[in-house]
Amino acid sequence: MKRFRIFAAAAAAMLLTGCTFGAGIDTLMAPPKLSVEQEQIYNALTDAAGSSISLKYPKSGKYLSAFIVADIDGDGGNEAVVFYEKNSLTVEENTLRMNILDKEDGSWRSVCDTPADGSEIERVMISKLGSNERVNLIIGSSLINRSEKNVSVYNYNEGSVEKTFSESYYFFDVTDLDGDSENEFLLLSASGSASASSAAAYKLDPAGKYHKYSRDLSANFVEFDKISYGSLEGGRTGLFIDAVSGTGMIQTDVIYMDDSGLQKVFATPEDSLATLRASGCQSADIDGDGITEIPIQTIAAGYEDASEGEQMKLTSWMFVTVSDRLERKYTSYYSINDGFVFLFPDAWRGKVTVRRDAVNDELVFCAYSNGEFGRELLRIYCAEDSPSREDRLSGGYMLLHTKGDSAYLAYIPQSEADDGLSLTAADAAAGFRLTE
Repeated sequence: MKRFRIFAAAAAAMLLTGCTFGAGIDTLMAPPKLSVEQEQIYNALTDAAGSSISLKYPKSGKYLSAFIVADIDGDGGNEAVVFYEKNSLTVEENTLRMNILDKEDGSWRSVCDTPADGSEIERVMISKLGSNERVNLIIGSSLINRSEKNVSVYNYNEGSVEKTFSESYYFFDVTDLDGDSENEFLLLSASGSASASSAAAYKLDPAGKYHKYSRDLSANFVEFDKISYGSLEGGRTGLFIDAVSGTGMIQTDVIYMDDSGLQKVFATPEDSLATLRASGCQSADIDGDGITEIPIQTIAAGYEDASEGEQMKLTSWMFVTVSDRLERKYTSYYSINDGFVFLFPDAWRGKVTVRRDAVNDELVFCAYSNGEFGRELLRIYCAEDSPSREDRLSGGYMLLHTKGDSAYLAYIPQSEADDGLSLTAADAAAGFRLTE
């Protein structure tokens, strides 16, 4: 009896959401109960499209519901956009559809139904673009394996919808990249057999024409690792593109926009090659000042003659100057595996190196001079369970940070040395940063 009640409850929940046993996982994971407004919209949708449908949900972004209620025509009233599949269509037909509903006399009514590209909804944005006053419905979609992605821009007006733009993409966004108080449509494309990887920004003029500004990136990136915005000197906004190079390393390109269009910080591919480093070493605003820094790795002092597998690396965090040159802001140790960065105090620069204590599984920072390792200045240990954490704490270690089940601890040896390299507990805490 208990098993029957569970089955009945699950079946009822699926009926409320329009699910079927042949539906995809997105639909099966839908909330079991719709809001009053969503149920009204859903009933209007099934009146128009039939009940043999499955709702589809965007995978990322601001809009994560199958029911998007917003003013998409700029008339001051909300419309509803619903993504769904018709279960009755044949395999050859495009099953993904978009229905637009409007509210008349307090009741929702379907006014437009059209096929949508792909089989999955990746992301939805609603925005004006450029100097044009129309509201744009921007939809990123993909095939079911997500290997091919396409973004389309729609204009809805007086009961009909028009596709005004369609292009393949790896990344898209709407942002004011050039600071003119008007949004650009930003698009990144990976390299293909006949094209280089590129960035493009589109402005929409009052007449509804797209104006494209594009730049090839510094390498034929086939896979992007991390894409982020950050301030550049001179009041500019930069798009920092970390991408995987042909060797599996990470390389960065930086794009910004001015009155003449898109510009690159690195004028030549060789300039961008200076940012080449190990996979996982991502650009970040390491000190929270709004300026994104690029991590560049160098061999730590004392390991110049060691084999590659035994080398220790230090990481310099570089920022882009107003003249588009890279300048060092910090020296650090970046532990990709343990997910942290330790920024060196200024007094350590050029005087401190790092080594690994394999017996205790600890990172050791020590003085280095005239080719010799000197006294220990700091130890950092990542404890992955409570016993090892408590053992270190009882031995005089300080807790720097916790993340999930992991605890990051530091030990500062006491010393009477007067070399200006000693740390306080506050210094150790200030230099420690968790990465994403």
